[in-house]
Amino acid sequence: MTKPLLAIDTSTENCSAAVYANEQLYQCVAESPREHSQRLLPFVDDVLHKAGIELSQLGGLVVGCGPGSFTGVRIGVSVGQGLAFSGNLAIYPIPSLQALAQKCIRLNAAASGTDAQQPPELILAAIDARMNEVYYAVYENVNGIAVAITEPAVTRPEENPFKAALAVLNSRDSVRVTAAGTGWDNYSDLLAKDLPVTVNLSHSCRLPEAQDMLTLAQAGQSKAVSAEQLEPLYVRNEVTWKKLPGRN
Repeated sequence: MTKPLLAIDTSTENCSAAVYANEQLYQCVAESPREHSQRLLPFVDDVLHKAGIELSQLGGLVVGCGPGSFTGVRIGVSVGQGLAFSGNLAIYPIPSLQALAQKCIRLNAAASGTDAQQPPELILAAIDARMNEVYYAVYENVNGIAVAITEPAVTRPEENPFKAALAVLNSRDSVRVTAAGTGWDNYSDLLAKDLPVTVNLSHSCRLPEAQDMLTLAQAGQSKAVSAEQLEPLYVRNEVTWKKLPGRN
């Protein structure tokens, strides 16, 4: 039997932890942007307790690596490293934007009553990066899994970041395109301007959750790294990360 994975994420306003064990999902989620450091470890303890498993019984740790809030990303990565060292666990990093796209697929499937095995759709994921910028990426729904078409990046919304990607894909109105994330809350007009397709805005899919990171890791969307190798995905070049002792 495959050992369960534990997922944690604090890269955005959401703080979440999730584990799938005994054919059941156990999760904690709270939108609490200023309380991640106080909430995350209790969330981990709670889901492990409810699942009836110990840290040492896990098969690995899935960590939301960003982009997002600099402080939030640092908290998630640091806690992930600590848990991985404690339990001698491999880490599977998942970008927050990909988790957001996976959440969009999950909610869409639940609403339509399917198993998400529907024709491929595109998800335009955008998270508010503050400073009048957004983190963004494009994902395709491939058999219910969000697969990256573009890598996470940051830009000003007036740069129309999705237009070029959709033009290359030769997207048509017959393709189902969904917009997800907090970046669309404040900049929907700019982000949707001159797009070659009709975009459906998902109001229920604003922030990523750990349970969707579990799905992505289980689907092989992340390569295992050690605690020493785990790096936050800041996207902004000027942000530096204090490396652990012994790292190059």
